[in-house]
Amino acid sequence: MNLLLVRILFLTGSMIVGFQAGNVMGILIGALAALVMILLEIGLRKVSVSGLSSTVFGLILGLIIAKLVGDAFSITPISAATLSSIRVILTLVFCYLGMVMALRGKDEFNIIIPYVRLRRQDQEEDITLLDTSVIIDGRIADIFKTRFLSGKIIIPKFVLHELQQIADSTDPIKRQRGRRGLEILNTIQKESGLDITINEEDFAGTSEVDAKLVKLAKLLGAKILTIDFNLNRVATIQGIKVLNINELANALKSLVFPGEEIQIKLIKEGKEHNQAVGYLDDGTMVVVEDARRLMGQEVKAAVTSVLQTQAGRMIFAKLVR
Repeated sequence: MNLLLVRILFLTGSMIVGFQAGNVMGILIGALAALVMILLEIGLRKVSVSGLSSTVFGLILGLIIAKLVGDAFSITPISAATLSSIRVILTLVFCYLGMVMALRGKDEFNIIIPYVRLRRQDQEEDITLLDTSVIIDGRIADIFKTRFLSGKIIIPKFVLHELQQIADSTDPIKRQRGRRGLEILNTIQKESGLDITINEEDFAGTSEVDAKLVKLAKLLGAKILTIDFNLNRVATIQGIKVLNINELANALKSLVFPGEEIQIKLIKEGKEHNQAVGYLDDGTMVVVEDARRLMGQEVKAAVTSVLQTQAGRMIFAKLVR
């Protein structure tokens, strides 16, 4: 049912109740009360479920503490009027402190109702969060089709917001990358067959998307799927499991060993004197010594060493005479 229709029905119902209570004046009062409630509901749109449940928990905790402290005062020789005033003051103070403390700690508050998980303790829910970089990269669409990933895939709403901002950028390159990311999201939601959901949680006190991702991963006990090197390091330091597509791609590249002969086409000059560079089918760079004169040709080379870097694997070779 449309939200607007619900509001109209509520307004109509309030006017009918007002008419039964007091004719025309009752209709006006009922309509005014309904409008006030609708405006209040619109104003509460930014209140998250976790924030609301944290506030309720803090309120209950404050009431309990106020009751206990009030009972302690009741055994002292004070008048009933004074004791009543003390109870009211204690209730207000402890309810306020309870709600404020619960709201401040809601990001780490794992026992609130929305995050209660009714499952065996030895079974963990398999949840993976997607970050902006891995969506824009595009390779996740093919990975999802192969069913290498399972469990629940969650796209945080703040990641969608960042993707929308990139898609609306005045920079044509950023705009193209953002739109490609949105298209990829649409594709994987329709074709992947995985359980993909949008998480509405936001962290008002945190502005950086990476920091929000780390907090949400902690809150849900989830993994992060990314290609962002800095996010990878920060999340790993904080004990969060990270799935990095670049690391997966490097792990799947062909293995070669010193002394092995390879056939390679040389396509450009190397950085050092008389070097030439070619690439294997999987994109691995091969640097061949003393081969600059043979650029544009396909040659046979023997592997001398293999260097693993953050950017990937690099092979050094020499010509086979």
